Amino acid sequence: IEGTMSSYFFMLLVVAAGASVAFQQVLNANLRIQIGSPWWAAFVSYFVGLVVTLVIALIVPGPKLIDAWPKGGDWLPWMGGVFGATFIAITILMVPKLGAATTISLIVVGQMLLSLTMDHFGWLGLPVQPISLLRLTGAGLLVLGVILIRA
Repeated sequence: IEGTMSSYFFMLLVVAAGASVAFQQVLNANLRIQIGSPWWAAFVSYFVGLVVTLVIALIVPGPKLIDAWPKGGDWLPWMGGVFGATFIAITILMVPKLGAATTISLIVVGQMLLSLTMDHFGWLGLPVQPISLLRLTGAGLLVLGVILIRA
């Protein structure tokens, strides 16, 4: 039962992370209105996040960035920030147009569709988890959820 409890706790943490994404996007959209620019709002969001993660990275034990810097390794994993910046910019522009619930639900649909594809093919070192009828049904229900939220 201990493993089950920790599994539920981890799931609850992920739900909280999802809630924080919705909260962040609304705050970013409001910041866009206050500043008058989606690009500066995105910059502020990333800059504050950079400062917070830098402080944490300097405090917690573990390797320092200089030790982890790639030395002829794969460059692709270092490009995640490009997708993060795209995500932030699009949500800053879309939350005021579509609303928070629609924007976030569409984000979840996009994440699910690509995640299913990446799992199916084992892209980027993921273990292969074939697409099944049950998994496709779950993705379809997410799409249905977006339609219902938009109604």
